[in-house]
Amino acid sequence: MLSNMGSFIPGDVETVIRQDAPLEVYRNPFLAEAMVNLNMIDTQGGGIKRMFQTQMRRFFPLPDYDLSKPDRVAVIVRGEILDEKYSNLLMKRSDLDLWQVILLDKIQKRVPVTHEDHRRLKNAGVVEGRYPNLFIASPVARLTGQEARHILERGFNKRYYLDLIVALVKEHGPVSRKKIDQLLSGKLPDVMSEKQKNVKIHNLLSELSREQVICNSGSRSKPLWQSTMIGNENYQRESKD
Repeated sequence: MLSNMGSFIPGDVETVIRQDAPLEVYRNPFLAEAMVNLNMIDTQGGGIKRMFQTQMRRFFPLPDYDLSKPDRVAVIVRGEILDEKYSNLLMKRSDLDLWQVILLDKIQKRVPVTHEDHRRLKNAGVVEGRYPNLFIASPVARLTGQEARHILERGFNKRYYLDLIVALVKEHGPVSRKKIDQLLSGKLPDVMSEKQKNVKIHNLLSELSREQVICNSGSRSKPLWQSTMIGNENYQRESKD
């Protein structure tokens, strides 16, 4: 990790990489001019971009800049592989440009990307999933030996989760929300946060309740879910159909 006192003049690292041009503002222009004359600094403004390109060619994770403090800049440059599958992807997909690699690096580090960046990765055929829960696309998973990870990150269809809830409630009901969470949390996609998993389970329970397959025999704050015979009969017929 390298750190230095002072603000990051360009504002953000992405601006530096995109503009690929020397800075027009320096804290000390006289010192900058002297260092240029002595060939001590890069006059092309490509030092940061070149560092990213070097890491990409080595199939290593890209540099992580910490600009959270206004009077300090820190950067971590890793000299080892963080995710072997990510490195394999870079080896197999040499057609990816630097910006696509930067976005994929964010995906492997679980850093959110913008809607525009999501579309760019999707058009390149390297990610799947509904924004913001992205994961590597199935062709890439096969290419890099990540089939199992792809399935875990993609998750299963909604009917699978509904069937699990119905089976638990029918066999062991009434059951608490905590027990339903224990049943589903490990089976929901790995890319979902705990908050997103909580919302997903709530929506599944609400759907089964609307269909009168299950009902809450407890309170709103401490629900106890149990089977509803009429709803279960209709649900079983629909599942068979």
